[in-house]
Amino acid sequence: MATIRNAHSVWQGNLFEGSGETTFDYSGIGTYPITWKARTEDARGTTSPEELLAAAHSACFSMAFSNELDGAGYKAERIETTSEVGFQPGKGVTGSKLTVTAKVPGISQDEFQQIAEKAKVGCPVSQALAGITITLEATLEA
Repeated sequence: MATIRNAHSVWQGNLFEGSGETTFDYSGIGTYPITWKARTEDARGTTSPEELLAAAHSACFSMAFSNELDGAGYKAERIETTSEVGFQPGKGVTGSKLTVTAKVPGISQDEFQQIAEKAKVGCPVSQALAGITITLEATLEA
């Protein structure tokens, strides 16, 4: 059975001068301010849909990578993933750059890269973002 998670947003005012909040209803982890400025400029303390996508993509990829490694007989000691989601006014979301560093005992560099690529393709958030370019830079820690 599929699971459903929910969040909601409330916006007031016009796009460029207005503001709003996004609330994580299911988890209850909080309510976060959103603005147009946070999407197009450096607006510390305020989030954006692209930052929320980046969080979802980095978490999903880390989980997918861990699962793929496990299926290949490897146990990751640590996986750290960053997602950089680009946004351009008039064009929208332009891409997601995944950067992962992981410590995986006993794996070769080639197999590490192949499994990382498989996780990128298999990650459900990557699949949901199929309309944008997704790149991957994977580094195996010694």
